[in-house]
Amino acid sequence: LKLSILLLARRRAGYSLVRAMAEAGCPQKRKLENAPNPDGAKTIRGLDLPAFDGKGLKIAIISARWNSIVCGSLVDGCKEALATCNVTDVTVEYVAGSYELPFAAQVLLESKKFDGIVCIGCLIKGGTMHFEYISEAVTQGIMNLNLKYTTPVIYGVLGCFTEEQAKERSGVDGAGHNSGKDWGTTVVESALLRKKYLG
Repeated sequence: LKLSILLLARRRAGYSLVRAMAEAGCPQKRKLENAPNPDGAKTIRGLDLPAFDGKGLKIAIISARWNSIVCGSLVDGCKEALATCNVTDVTVEYVAGSYELPFAAQVLLESKKFDGIVCIGCLIKGGTMHFEYISEAVTQGIMNLNLKYTTPVIYGVLGCFTEEQAKERSGVDGAGHNSGKDWGTTVVESALLRKKYLG
């Protein structure tokens, strides 16, 4: 019982300190603004993406041209996040569709020029099984690249049932969440983790 009371007192003291700092206007890390993720549960806090310092990192973005309006917006969001993380060396390459993303990523990994890669695509379900086949193949392909090369390859492929869902997740027309921002920050975080332990 004494331990519980002590822990509760410490928690309240910590909360009071954080609140006092906020009211005093203490400077905080600059974070990239983004609308709430439409897939996030309303009662649970989502992924917290702080600003990392990626200065000196070389990052590649590979984007599918299929569903170009959505993919273009995602690429823009990703580049914005990379800039926020002080990444200035960014290469953007394009392939026809999402199915070609793993191959292109492997080519860039073989070059050994990049600290991380973001694969961007958008799959919208139609009336056949094509959606399922492509989604599964791309997912497995990107996962296997991560394990084989120990260089982060970020899965930035939207899998949506409707065009509206794709727009909501890509910030098209300035509305909704842009998942590209999340992926840009994630590749920096992952690349820094790799450098920390593998050099």
